[in-house]
Amino acid sequence: MTKEEKTKIIEEYRLNEKDCGSSEVQIAILTKRILDLTEHMKIHKKDNSTKRGLVALVNRRRRLLQYLEGEDYARYSSLIKRLGIRH
Repeated sequence: MTKEEKTKIIEEYRLNEKDCGSSEVQIAILTKRILDLTEHMKIHKKDNSTKRGLVALVNRRRRLLQYLEGEDYARYSSLIKRLGIRH
């Protein structure tokens, strides 16, 4: 992920002008990385180190989503709709 892509994601999902590390931003960045690694894994099926990293990212995103769901369900539901995850 390039710096421009990351900046674009932060601007799109931040809560206020100074926000760069809220749960929404972290989840959006992790989702982008997960999608990139998923495409990589479609080509390189036997890349076990990438697979391990992908599982770790998915678990980290899952924990952040559980936290956000418990803290503010409205923010959680709007985020998963915007990201298109958990249909």
